[in-house]
Amino acid sequence: MSVAMESVAVAHGKLILENPLALLKDQVLGEVILPETDQYDAARAVGFFTVDRRPAVIVRPVTAEDVSTAVLFAQEHDLEIAVRSGGHSLAAHSVVQGAMVIDLSAMKKVKVDPLTQIARVQGGATSGDIVAAAQPLGLALSTGDTRSVGIGGLTTGGGIGLLARKHGLTIDSLVSAEVVLADGRIVRASETEHPDLFWAVRGGGGNFGIVTEFTFRLAQVGMVLGGLLVLPASPKLMREVLDYAYAAPDGLTVIADVMHAPPAPFIPEERIGERVAVLMVTWTGTLEEGLDAVAPLRALAEPVADTIAPIPYENMYLYTDQYSGQHGAAVRMMFADDVTDAMIDDVFEAMGTASSPATMMQFRAMGGAVSRVAEGATAFAHRSQKYFVSIINVWIDPADDPQVHRAWTDALFAKLQPCGRGAYVNFLEAEGETRVQDAYPAETYARLAAVKAIYDPQNVFHFNQNIKPAV
Repeated sequence: MSVAMESVAVAHGKLILENPLALLKDQVLGEVILPETDQYDAARAVGFFTVDRRPAVIVRPVTAEDVSTAVLFAQEHDLEIAVRSGGHSLAAHSVVQGAMVIDLSAMKKVKVDPLTQIARVQGGATSGDIVAAAQPLGLALSTGDTRSVGIGGLTTGGGIGLLARKHGLTIDSLVSAEVVLADGRIVRASETEHPDLFWAVRGGGGNFGIVTEFTFRLAQVGMVLGGLLVLPASPKLMREVLDYAYAAPDGLTVIADVMHAPPAPFIPEERIGERVAVLMVTWTGTLEEGLDAVAPLRALAEPVADTIAPIPYENMYLYTDQYSGQHGAAVRMMFADDVTDAMIDDVFEAMGTASSPATMMQFRAMGGAVSRVAEGATAFAHRSQKYFVSIINVWIDPADDPQVHRAWTDALFAKLQPCGRGAYVNFLEAEGETRVQDAYPAETYARLAAVKAIYDPQNVFHFNQNIKPAV
């Protein structure tokens, strides 16, 4: 029966029409939010004000059994399924018009065993939830660089963050995953249980089921040497930054943004708006070694600002909290074996006419622990490329014309893309099948399609960077 139809009940000899979606409330322990409820508008909002979609129902499960019930109910009633963890999907897969949104935000428990250093993390937890539980024990997980990023989407895409060069991707710490499949089964995937599924969920996105719990092995990370080093930007300086960031000791992870200096407490007022290189630096290791590792960056130029100091790892998120509010964004991303001088020149030329004052060009040096995992070991297979390169065009005013920002972003990406090789599935917008295939080498894509045919042959989970089941 279609959800567009109403079910018929009989009471006191009279026919009563009722919404079949309301019946779901009696079948799950969690919330069922319908369009007529007061909390509906807040529940359907995501991090981007450019997205305004009205799902048929929003389910907030509290158990894996709730998720299973919702998945089966949706199929019984011809409802498409969207899955939401942190709501950061650049392709807006977190909320879909007319669909059932399975919102995992009520499933955010994090349990850390201090003896084994193992964390059990529910699928709706965020990077902030994990660090809050692990930090007091001197432990950490290599997660995203924003506190509000959902662990579900982050992990299933790979997980590139502040500790990547030292401790690898988020998936490199994954021990097992509890997954609700399209047929409603709840299974555990690991190296010994459903190993094909375990391989696929480590980088293959949300194609194979809904992960309701992750088990991670944490690393010992207490204090870090971290913060921002803001330098006056020039092509020569960026060349030096990128060369050093890749060659540096593994303990040093650098995210380098070419942007205009934002209004912030640590930026001198007279420097606001100046073109700068903002280096987000995280060192894990001894303080003495960290100071030595950071010294070459500090020697590049007289800084506009330098906040690098020994801090709890959790404090690194203070520098990205401003991105948790609603905004517009046009993002294009690629991996690259090298960042050429010509690419850097193109970036600086384009930044002179950026469509938004909040636009940034982001470079991340890869290598280190990321590159020491075999490319075929996980579905995330772009481990040999040296650099992560992304245009992140952000605007704050909802009145802005999104097409203006997208056109600027696409024009710059058209110049850079010929030098790229591969893409990060978590940084793709709705860019089409070709770009999904860019996220995976051909052999990896074929293997993912084969696993998809086993666990989701009807492509029930298709609101993602979709990999169609192999025929």
